[in-house]
Amino acid sequence: MLEPLRQRFRRWARPRAPELLPAQIDRHRIYVLPTATGLFFGLLLGTMLVGALNFNNNPALLLGLLIAGTAQASLIAAHLQLSGIRITAASAEPVAAGEDIALRLAMETRDARSRRGLRIDCDQRTAFTALDARGGAVELHLPTSRRGLLPLPRIELSTVQPLGLARAWAYVWPAQSVLVYPAPEVTAPPAPAATGGQTRPLPARAGDELHHLRDYRPGDAPRAIAWKPSARRGALLVRDHEQPRGGELHLDWDATVGLPYEQRIRRLARWVDDAERSGRRYALRLPGSESVALGQGAAQRHQCLRALALLPGEGSVDG
Repeated sequence: MLEPLRQRFRRWARPRAPELLPAQIDRHRIYVLPTATGLFFGLLLGTMLVGALNFNNNPALLLGLLIAGTAQASLIAAHLQLSGIRITAASAEPVAAGEDIALRLAMETRDARSRRGLRIDCDQRTAFTALDARGGAVELHLPTSRRGLLPLPRIELSTVQPLGLARAWAYVWPAQSVLVYPAPEVTAPPAPAATGGQTRPLPARAGDELHHLRDYRPGDAPRAIAWKPSARRGALLVRDHEQPRGGELHLDWDATVGLPYEQRIRRLARWVDDAERSGRRYALRLPGSESVALGQGAAQRHQCLRALALLPGEGSVDG
């Protein structure tokens, strides 16, 4: 019964629209209400004060008033736990659709006070953190369901410190989005055969021709250790070999004709991952001007998957 009221309140709470970071939490956007424990505590305190008045018991009345003052001070303390917090940045590394994306919030404090027992809620996910005088960061794992740019939802910061009698909370709504890659197809066929370019030797850990010596890494085979050079240098060296690998791959949107639109995107995403794992140079041709030139490595993979993630919805692309 309380959830519809809570959602209605969220629509009217500050901020009412996405805001640019950094965002400062001040007294104008902090809300404080008693918790269930606080309400029960208030009922007991009221009963105690009524009994003290009824029996004209001055010590009990004084004790009740002191406890009431302490409870009132806890409301102010809960408010001060949030006041002065500054959200400086929000970032996340892209993940495939369907996986949780790790949203990292960087926070700092305006004064030298530390904060304890901070709770961060976003999209039904919760994290807890504490801030010292230098600030800190918290990581939230948010669900993803589709590719593309995911606008960040409203983030709620709350605390019940110091006594648990009151809950103070505030909202932050970053005006930015995080990138979600398309989910690669699970049972995709192999990518089209390499075309164009010439094969060239690349460093590998197996082969017949000696390439060079490198430092030992955990997992290297003992037979690959060059013992004499290692003895001269005083550190383990491993023979690195070169092995011819396949040529360049040109991943083409037209190679997926006949598949549903989103499945074409997922298949190309799978081929990009396969090409990167195989160590080949690859290019991606998409409709319009979204093609990616030949390349290799993490930056090339990101550029290709980003282009696939930002393709418009079905019906907006020809072919």
